[in-house]
Amino acid sequence: MIPSVAGSVRIPRIVVVANEKGGSGKSTVAIHIAVALMKAGERVGTIDLDSRQQSFTQYVDNRRRWGELIGRDLGLPEHICLDGLSDLPDAGDRLDGAAALTDAVARLSASCTTIVIDTPGHDAAAGRLAHALAHTLVTPLNDSFVDLAAFAEVDPETFAVGETGHYAAMVGNARQQRHAAGGQPLDWIVLRNRLSTFGTSRNRRLMAAALAELSRRLDFTLVEGLAERMIFREFFPRGLTALDDLDEKTLATRPTMSHATARLEIENLITAILLGRPGEAANDADQRIASVA
Repeated sequence: MIPSVAGSVRIPRIVVVANEKGGSGKSTVAIHIAVALMKAGERVGTIDLDSRQQSFTQYVDNRRRWGELIGRDLGLPEHICLDGLSDLPDAGDRLDGAAALTDAVARLSASCTTIVIDTPGHDAAAGRLAHALAHTLVTPLNDSFVDLAAFAEVDPETFAVGETGHYAAMVGNARQQRHAAGGQPLDWIVLRNRLSTFGTSRNRRLMAAALAELSRRLDFTLVEGLAERMIFREFFPRGLTALDDLDEKTLATRPTMSHATARLEIENLITAILLGRPGEAANDADQRIASVA
């Protein structure tokens, strides 16, 4: 059983960035969402569930240190890293982990209007708990049939999509939990990530067709997302994002057209998230989501 969040706590909107396939760019997407929402006036809390890699936590720490070094307030979320939740071996440990996660949500709920959660890049109890709490799920997906296998089987001759994959099935289960508890429907956004910048390849066309079919079948919003750009890798050591005020002081070099294009891509993602935003914070039923097995 998953313990419920304290009944007196009003849960803010929870955005979970997740994909059980490692290397999909979850932490980069998570920090961009957090910064975008802060710049939109939200009070943002962030939670890192990947206690092995802690990429999200490192990103936030790098942002803090770089801001101090250049004497500029880059803006920081209220961040929590939950250690030891990536692998929970037995039911008792999973219950303790669930309590740690819901306690962190409750703590951030006192001061934040949105919480962004970054999850491990593999199947883990903590990640499944986060899916059950999410109002919006953002899944970065590399433009590869290797990564698509978690969503559906693919016919080797026609590339048509077949039976639902393990990750899509898990998301479906999280949706059922929310519905059973009377919570708001889960908005699922799939972000095509690390797209080639060299025209339209056959793989890109086939992936587009497969994802269009799956978006109808699995009920997610498909966002034509982030290109494979070196600047996203260069942002990490300084904790920067495409939405920051990028000048020679923050970048230590002149910004390029690639920076401007990346900003437009991120703004497209944030627009998709905000379009699904309810007028009020999570309703009382959402506080019962975590009590569903």
